[in-house]
Amino acid sequence: MNDILRNFGAKVRHYREILCLSQEKLTEKANVHRTYIGTVERGETNITLVNVYKLAKALEVDVTQLLTENCF
Repeated sequence: MNDILRNFGAKVRHYREILCLSQEKLTEKANVHRTYIGTVERGETNITLVNVYKLAKALEVDVTQLLTENCF
């Protein structure tokens, strides 16, 4: 399970950096708590489907890009 969470977090970080967004700006765009993105990117939290959708929308990617194993 930890590998899945770390892989997902790495994808979130990757797409956030492509958009030149800080973690704070991403939390604003995704409407999540300010500390949440850090825990997601470090693979420390088991993210809900609702938040996967929020992050994908904020990162301007399809949900599948965050969920597939080899997306970049």
